[in-house]
Amino acid sequence: MKSIANLLFEARKLKELPRSGYAFLGAGNETVAEHSFMTTFIAFVMARMETDINEQRLTSMCLVHDLPEARTGDLNYVQKEYVTANEEKAVKDLSRTLPFGQLFADLIDEFNQGETKEARLAHDADQLSFVLELKALADIGYDPPKAWLTAVISRLKTDTGKKLSETIIDTQWDEWWRKNIIDRDNGNQ
Repeated sequence: MKSIANLLFEARKLKELPRSGYAFLGAGNETVAEHSFMTTFIAFVMARMETDINEQRLTSMCLVHDLPEARTGDLNYVQKEYVTANEEKAVKDLSRTLPFGQLFADLIDEFNQGETKEARLAHDADQLSFVLELKALADIGYDPPKAWLTAVISRLKTDTGKKLSETIIDTQWDEWWRKNIIDRDNGNQ
């Protein structure tokens, strides 16, 4: 049980670990835990849009894909030009004392390999989480995120991911609530 308690404290650390790319973006902020939640939620939604996938594997993969960052930190693309995190060692150390440690190692490896349909969807959910953040920042007036959107969208691998990104780009960040409030206040409901 002690190894499980330690795992929970380690996962909790992600709530305090900022994603480092926002420093280069010039706007916004997010923790690794916030990103992992959004990635997992997107995967849950994607699982409703897809067939012939293992939903539990997909969402589990998204939930744990950044867990090694509790040990390695969150390296952004600029930092990765100069620093290499030893994720393999982090995963090995993380999983070695857990009764289900091999499952963590397998999920993270599958995510990194990107060969299964679930891994490709998980990758796209990871990217779509960033697309949502960039789009929201652009919608409230920040210009730098607009330049990043094209690059992030180009990383998408699945038709579902690409279709979702197109719809995200065509939707205002606050439309989900503004439309309902404006319609209600104007008597259009």
